[in-house]
Amino acid sequence: MKYISLVIVSFLFSTNLFAQNAVISGKVTDANDVVPYANVYLKGTSLGATTDENGKYIINNIPAGKYELVASFISYIKSIKTITAAANSKQNIDIELKPDLSRLNEIVVSGTMKPMSRLESPVPVEVYSAEFFKSNPTPSIYEALQNVNGVRPQINCAVCNTGDIHINGLEGAYTMVTIDGMPIVSGLSTVYGLSGIPQSLIERVEIVKGPASTLYGSESVGGLINVITKNPDNAALFSADIFTTTWGELNADIATKFKAGEKADALVGVNYFNFNNRIDNNNDNFTDVTLQNRISVFNKWNIKRKENRIFSIAGRYVYEDRFGGEMDWNADDHRGGDEVYGESIYTSRWELLGTYQLPIKERVILMFSANSHDQNSVYGNTIYIADQKIGFGQLTWNKELGEKNDLLFGAAMRYTYYDDNTPATATSDSLNPQNAPANTFLPGIFIQDEISINEYNKVLLGMRYDYNSIHGNIFTPRFNYKWTSKNKSNILRFSFGTGYRVANVFTEDHAALTGARKVEFLSDLNPETSYNGNINYVKKIFTKNDWYVGLDGSLFYTYFTNKIFPDYDTDPNKIIYDNLDGHAVSNGFSLNVDATYKNLSLMAGGTVMDVYSVQNGLKEQQELTEQYTGTWSVGYTFVKLNVKVDYTGNLYGPMKLPLLGAEDPRPEFSPWWSIQNIQLTKIFANGLEIYGGAKNLLNWVPWTNLGDAGLIARTNDPFDKNVAFTPGGEVIQTASNPYSFTFDPTYVYGPNQGIRGFFGIRFTFDK
Repeated sequence: MKYISLVIVSFLFSTNLFAQNAVISGKVTDANDVVPYANVYLKGTSLGATTDENGKYIINNIPAGKYELVASFISYIKSIKTITAAANSKQNIDIELKPDLSRLNEIVVSGTMKPMSRLESPVPVEVYSAEFFKSNPTPSIYEALQNVNGVRPQINCAVCNTGDIHINGLEGAYTMVTIDGMPIVSGLSTVYGLSGIPQSLIERVEIVKGPASTLYGSESVGGLINVITKNPDNAALFSADIFTTTWGELNADIATKFKAGEKADALVGVNYFNFNNRIDNNNDNFTDVTLQNRISVFNKWNIKRKENRIFSIAGRYVYEDRFGGEMDWNADDHRGGDEVYGESIYTSRWELLGTYQLPIKERVILMFSANSHDQNSVYGNTIYIADQKIGFGQLTWNKELGEKNDLLFGAAMRYTYYDDNTPATATSDSLNPQNAPANTFLPGIFIQDEISINEYNKVLLGMRYDYNSIHGNIFTPRFNYKWTSKNKSNILRFSFGTGYRVANVFTEDHAALTGARKVEFLSDLNPETSYNGNINYVKKIFTKNDWYVGLDGSLFYTYFTNKIFPDYDTDPNKIIYDNLDGHAVSNGFSLNVDATYKNLSLMAGGTVMDVYSVQNGLKEQQELTEQYTGTWSVGYTFVKLNVKVDYTGNLYGPMKLPLLGAEDPRPEFSPWWSIQNIQLTKIFANGLEIYGGAKNLLNWVPWTNLGDAGLIARTNDPFDKNVAFTPGGEVIQTASNPYSFTFDPTYVYGPNQGIRGFFGIRFTFDK
C-alpha cells in the first residue's frame, strides 16, 4: 500500500507539473518563402528548436512566465518578440525574418563579374566595408589594407617609401587592383598610384585571393583587390573627414552629391594629403618618412535610363609631389644632381571609367576605361621619365539557360602604350639607338558557366583565351565547386585556376631604378604561369546568448613556372632578371574569425605560409616575405556615452632581407614586429563624429642599433664617389668601406615612423 501511494503521488505531481507547462509552435518565413533550419529559442533558457524543411518549429515544456522569443538565421536580421507563456497553454506564433545584406550576405561582383550574394558565390570573396576602415583612419586605401589578414602593404624603398600590396606572400606585381571592376591601377601605378584613392568615396573593398586571370587577364596572378566606389544615389548629401597627426600629417576627404536635372545624379569627392615635416630620428641624415603633397579629385555620374538600365561614368585626377632623401636637399639646387642625394617623384595621372548597359532585351554590358600616367622622377642623378597610357574595353553577356545554367560570355581588348628614357624602350642597335615605345595589344575572350546542380551544390567552369601581341597565345581555365549545408551555416569551396603575367620590370620593381645597382637581363622575359588550388571553409555560428561567430579558413597552393626572378645576391652591384630555371611555390593556411556580442565586435586573422623558389635542386625562401602574420580589430561601443573604442593591430614574423654581400654585418632576417593602434570616437546625433588616438602604440621602428652599417647603406656617400671597384665591377673592401657597400635603400621591411597621436572630425549631412 505504501508503494502504491507513492506511485499515485508521483503521478499526480508529474501531471500537475506537465499541466503547468506551455507549448509554442509556428512557422518562420521571409517575404517570399519559408525559412528552413532557422534557430528559434527562448532567450536566457536552454529551450529552443530548429525549423524543419517546411519552416515549422515547436518548443515544448515551457514553464509559465514572460520570455523573449528569438529567431535567427544566416543572412537575416534577428527577430525578437516578447511573449507570455500561460500555464497549460498552446500558442501559435509565426515569425517573419527580414534579409540582412549589411554583413553576412553582401552582394559581391569580383568573383564572377556579376552581382550575386557573397554566400552564394562559388568563388570565395572577402568584403570590407567603409566602417571597417574607419577603425584605423589612414590617408589612403594602400595603408588601410594593413589590417586585412593575408594582405600586406610592402614598402620597397627606404628613401621614397613607395610600395605595393602583397597577397599571401606574393609580390605586388601579382596583385591586380581595380576600381569598380576596371583594371586601371597597373603598370606604373602599382608603385605610385595606389595612394591616390580617397577613402571617403569607398563603398567597400572586395578581395579575391588566388588567380583571377580567367576573368581579368594578366596581373591578377596572386589575387584581386576591387575598390567599389559609392553610388551617387546612396551617398550622403555632404560628408567630410579631416584628421591630423602629431608628426604634422594632414588628410582631408570632402564629398558631396547633386542632381543635374531629373535624369542625372553626380558625386564629387576631393582628397588632399600633405606631409612636409623633415624628421630624422635615426640620425642617418635621411628623412625617416617621405614628404608628400597630393591631391585627388573624383567625379561619378549615374544616368537614369528606361527600364533601369545601367549607365555610369566616372573620372579621377591625381597629382603627387613626393620626396625622400638627405635632410638638406632642395629641388631648385639638387634635383637630378650628384651633390646632395634625393628621390623626387612628380606624378600626374587621370582616369576615366564607365559602365553602359545596351538597350536590348538581353543583359549585355559594356565596360570601358582609359588612363594616362605621367611620371617625372629622379633617384639621385638617375633620371626616370615615363609615360604610360592604357585603354580598356569589355563586353559581357549574361544569359540564363533554364534553372541550372547561368552563362557569362565576354570579350575584352586592352591596349598599353609605354615609353620611358631607359633601355626598356630603346632599339637594340647600340651604334644608333632609337626610342621605341612599347605598344601592346591584348585582345581576349572568356566564358563561364555557373551550374546549379541542386540547392546545395554549385559548379563554376571558366575559360579565357588572350592573344598578347608580344608573347602570343595564352589560355587560363578555372574550376570552382561550392557545397552549402541545409541550414546554410556551413560552406565548403574548392577552387582551381591558372594565371599568367606579362612583366615590365622598370614599372614594377622600384629597386631597378634606385641606388647604384645595375640592371641586367639574362634573356627575353617570358610570361609567368601559375597553377593555383584553394580549399575554403566557412562556418557561421549563432548562440542562444547572442554571440555570433564566423569562421573562414583557407588552404592555398600556387605553383609558378617561368617566374621572373630578381637576383640580388649573385652580384651585390647588380639586379639580374631572368625567368626562373625551376619553379616557385606559395602555399599556406589562413583563418579569419569574425565575432559580435551586443556592443562588442571582433575581427582577427592569421596566416602561415611558405613562399620559396627551387632552382638547380636548391630551395630558397623568397625575400621580403614573412612566414607568419596576424591581424586584429576589436571594437566596443559604450551606448550610453555614444563612445566607441577601436583597438587594431598586426603582427609579422621574420622575413629574409636583401644583403649586400658576404661582409654585410646586418641581420639576414628581420625580427618579429607589430604595429598597434587605439582610437576613441565620440558620436553625436547630428552626424558629427570626433575621434582621436595613437598610432604605433609600441613605438616600433626598424633596427636602430645597426651602427655604421645602417638601414640605408652608405648614407655618407650616396653617389658612391668614394667606393673603389675592380675592373670587373666588384666593390673593393677598404678602410673607409669595410663592408664593401654601395649605396642601397632596399634593406627595408617595415615603416620607419614611430608613435604619433592623431585627431580628426567626421561630419555627414544627409537631408
